[in-house]
Amino acid sequence: MDRPAHLGWRLLALVYDLFPAFALTIAYGALITGVAALAGQPDLSDLRWFKPLNALGLWAAVGAYFVLSWARGGQTLGMRPWALRVVGDDGAPAARAALLKRYAWATLPAVAVIGLAGLVPWNDARLPFGVAAAVAVLGWLWAAIDRDRAPLHDRLSRTRLVRRVNAA
Repeated sequence: MDRPAHLGWRLLALVYDLFPAFALTIAYGALITGVAALAGQPDLSDLRWFKPLNALGLWAAVGAYFVLSWARGGQTLGMRPWALRVVGDDGAPAARAALLKRYAWATLPAVAVIGLAGLVPWNDARLPFGVAAAVAVLGWLWAAIDRDRAPLHDRLSRTRLVRRVNAA
């Protein structure tokens, strides 16, 4: 029997999923560094176009992990220990387009804040990341007022995160 996953289970899965996501960012960085060295441009930080392109690549690499994991059984590594899975609103496996929307709605608002931070002079360089974190948390806080306790990214993508519980 499947029940909606409450916030605690979601956060446990998210923390667990930070490990493969972090490993992906390291692998992505190593790949970019290697390609840059082979191209004779070992210091990419001076290239104006590199930072936004690199951020987009990192976002896509981590997104591929989540979306492909959800598409192959509805679970990431972090969801498996707690029997969580992503399904469509109807309880059937979610369509790939819905999974892409889920990832985009969960991450793009905070990513956009960080991107826009470059256009605003900040007195404290850490402030944009605090604002981005606040924007990300707002999507999760939506669950407190949602009738199904779904965070905003699930509501907008028409997906649900459920937990399998044994019927005893």
